[in-house]
Amino acid sequence: MSQPLNQPSDPSAQRITVGELAVRFMQASGVKTAYGVISIHNMPILDAMHQRGQVRFVSARGEAGACNMADAAARVSGIWGVCITSTGTGAGNAAGALVEALTAGTPMLHLTGQIESAYVDRDWGYIHEAPAQLAMLSAVSKAAFRIREAQSALSILREAHRLAHTPPCGPVSIEIPIDVQAQWMDAPADVSPLPLTPLPPDPQRMDVLAQRLGQARRPLLWLGGGARHAGAAVQRLVNMGWAVVSSVQGRGILAEQHPMSLGAFNVQKPVEALYASVDAMLVVGSRLRSNETLNYKLQLPATRYRIDANPLADQRAYSSEYFVHADAHLALHALADRLQSRMQIDPHWAQDVAQARQAAEAQVDASLGPYVALKDSLNRAVAQAGQGVWWVRDITLSNSMWGNRSLHLDHPRAGVHALGGGIGQGLAMGIGASLAAQAHALGRKTMALVGDGGLMLNPGELACAMQEQAPMVLLVMNDQRYGVIQNIQDAMYGGRRCYVDLCTPDFSLLCASLKMPHFLLSSPDMCEPVLAQAMALDGPVMVEVDMNRWGPFATKFAGPPRKDPA
Repeated sequence: MSQPLNQPSDPSAQRITVGELAVRFMQASGVKTAYGVISIHNMPILDAMHQRGQVRFVSARGEAGACNMADAAARVSGIWGVCITSTGTGAGNAAGALVEALTAGTPMLHLTGQIESAYVDRDWGYIHEAPAQLAMLSAVSKAAFRIREAQSALSILREAHRLAHTPPCGPVSIEIPIDVQAQWMDAPADVSPLPLTPLPPDPQRMDVLAQRLGQARRPLLWLGGGARHAGAAVQRLVNMGWAVVSSVQGRGILAEQHPMSLGAFNVQKPVEALYASVDAMLVVGSRLRSNETLNYKLQLPATRYRIDANPLADQRAYSSEYFVHADAHLALHALADRLQSRMQIDPHWAQDVAQARQAAEAQVDASLGPYVALKDSLNRAVAQAGQGVWWVRDITLSNSMWGNRSLHLDHPRAGVHALGGGIGQGLAMGIGASLAAQAHALGRKTMALVGDGGLMLNPGELACAMQEQAPMVLLVMNDQRYGVIQNIQDAMYGGRRCYVDLCTPDFSLLCASLKMPHFLLSSPDMCEPVLAQAMALDGPVMVEVDMNRWGPFATKFAGPPRKDPA
């Protein structure tokens, strides 16, 4: 006999709905915060979440923002993110943000509704119907499933968790018809996820790799996002004399102020010159993406090796002399065991690394003009706070010029950015990062760097930030235009500028309407006191940089860096 949906949830009850099973599974997998938009076609899930009261639900103002929030929450916390949308248009609204999570390799669960089972795939025009929704979700997720009946729900949830966390990681979508969400079932005794077992390296292959690398006198690690959890092993190799350079995803695995760190200055000419003297580069957990390699023309060291948990990384983008298919943490510890007391490092190596890093930073600083004051003030403000920040960035001119590399990071999850290149995601990512850090008691302030153009793609999430009291500083670079696009037009289209000028609101009035604190940086000399005040406040704060008063950068950035013609 069916039971009413409004029956209170009882932790000791022998019968629960599929919607409640989904919520219990979230809790068992460590989720403390979920993000989404409530709808008629996800209410059984959210009603159960409300009744249980263990997972905080953040009501975003749109599904795209909700998905970006869940993405950033996962990147900061290390617990998979959860986004809950409605079926049809709601799920479609999340598609772009799912592409970002897929590009970044973020473990996520996207739960969406579906119309009643009797009408699915019949194309009758049922409200919220999307006839090819599962195909759409499959295209923008690592995998997509439909739960068709209660007895298969737990196995699908467990498989989603396993797939989301299996390299290459990514978001998994599950659609649940509204009638299935409301189905009653016997409560399973155990709703925990399946164990996640990292892939150990083959000992014989590690022996070979260690034999080859043991001869290196100027060894260099290139670290990507797949090595985020390998910090302790990286430190062991650095203690032996290895240097480190990182992709943008691999920032902070080794603290970027460490004397053997080149940070993410991976494409600057002084660092590329240093590569010529490297006798062994070991690439770990990185795809060597186009933006990280001057469109695959960066002259990396001639002798390259690779460790990756994704077997398809072997020989991808750049060739390598030897490949080890394994988890980065396990493989690097195994390598350090074998290389202990064997390395004979060039006595000039550390000095050459430090000089290359210093020259690369100087090269970037020289391009910033007045904005070097903002970058330096941020680094000082972070240092004075006594701890780092969660550094969230949208695709904007300032991030491309300096945000991706010049603010010092000291934590492998501190950097969150729109890896796929889509604008308008930084605000929502900042909300997700800040609330995840709060929920998991991770400390640190969240700071989100966005442009005025990107911010206005999703301004409704300012209301979400205020409602949830997200502890973040929103740094808005306001030039009233799409600055990067304008520079590309100047460089490649004969200076024909079109469609780049923007009608931008008065952000002080917008913030006042939301009762959000607002500070205006009209000149570089205001940075120190304003940033100190903003970082001391609770809840969301906007700091607006009036770029038209500050003036231009010293160098025009015209799109992703490419190799200069020979």
